Amino acid sequence: MDYKLNTLPNGLRVVTIPMPSVKSATVMLMVGAGSRYEEKDINGISHFLEHMAFKGTQRRPTALAISSLIDGIGGEFNAFTSKDHTGYFVKAAAKHLPLLVDVLSDMLLHSKFDPAEIEKERGVIIEEINMYEDTPMRKVGDLYENLLYGDTKLGRDIAGRKEVIKAVKREDFRSYVDRFYGPANTIVTIAGAVDTNGNTTESVLKAVNQYLGDWKPKPVVQPDVMQDFQEKPRLLLHFKDTQQAHLCLGVRSYNLAHVNRYKIEVLSAILGGGMSSRLFIQVREKRGLAYYVRSSSEEYIDVGNFVTQAGVDVARIDDAIKVMLEEFVKITKEKVTREEIVKAKEYIKGRFTLELEDSKSVAALFATTEVLENTVRTPEEIMKHIDEVTIEDVQEVAKDIFKENSLNLAIIGPYKEEERFTKLLKL
Repeated sequence: MDYKLNTLPNGLRVVTIPMPSVKSATVMLMVGAGSRYEEKDINGISHFLEHMAFKGTQRRPTALAISSLIDGIGGEFNAFTSKDHTGYFVKAAAKHLPLLVDVLSDMLLHSKFDPAEIEKERGVIIEEINMYEDTPMRKVGDLYENLLYGDTKLGRDIAGRKEVIKAVKREDFRSYVDRFYGPANTIVTIAGAVDTNGNTTESVLKAVNQYLGDWKPKPVVQPDVMQDFQEKPRLLLHFKDTQQAHLCLGVRSYNLAHVNRYKIEVLSAILGGGMSSRLFIQVREKRGLAYYVRSSSEEYIDVGNFVTQAGVDVARIDDAIKVMLEEFVKITKEKVTREEIVKAKEYIKGRFTLELEDSKSVAALFATTEVLENTVRTPEEIMKHIDEVTIEDVQEVAKDIFKENSLNLAIIGPYKEEERFTKLLKL
């Protein structure tokens, strides 16, 4: 996939990715800051700020003014917050591309942070937190990383704490933006019909420079580096009177720059990457212990983790955990078959290809790699790395990560006896 990377005089990077087969375009602004940049007394402000960006600017003073503008061109817009980056995007017909750059840059640089809107949005955020608390399938992933990283910036929830949300003031948003938002850690990606409908790379750059070229360069605060260490298995048990138990069982693994980064993706696919994966067959199909079971890996700039998540029968959760652990051990002792590794690679590449049919996903891919790794990783490069993974690589990675002292188990369900589960954490 072709792309062009340009850097404005103020340090802002702009990536354009033509997609000749589409008539729309996505403009995405991604900032290299998220919840892991927050001190405890402002935990949740990154996510709160993302909401406030849509609540009015100096030129477009209300949320209605912004939404009416985008609705008026049949576009869609949204944002997302993670632990290490925040993204804002608008997608619409390509002929409106300059307007998309205008609106997003206005939201990024000139949000009003109207105190009345802040007061209203507090309730929205708190209800969002309540929704997560009432959705165990969603919440258990947060608990898993709480368990891994503890009461640290990386270990705390992205949505934040209610007491913080209730106390955040206008000046807190101003201070946060001043500390963490700057041209040097912001990427603009434009994916879609860039070289059609009168749009060229040059005209796109001109529009970006018009609206963001005067953004003054400045140093931005960097996140704390997490030290990854664990001496024995850990358990986090969250009591909730549910009809289905939800669990995350996993281990510490690799960061974004690690040589094994793509190898663990293939391992994850073999274990829990689809309806024919090992864990799906063993846990659901053969034993009927779970409705869903899946594996994945998460890589940050400094640490990473592997996890298997499942929604299981509350009466047979012990059996489900035992089967998962047995599969972890099995893949360290027996090499996967050629058929398995070929299928896993094609599964990863096939899902990836489907995502890349959407300009929003393309914009997010290029923005994320550039903002987190300071390099563009094209789809072709990523697929090449996947293709290079061998049977021996998969077993080597399994042996490296599946160690008893590195086991972590987070559970949401009607349980209070920790000993019941700690005694299961053996390999």
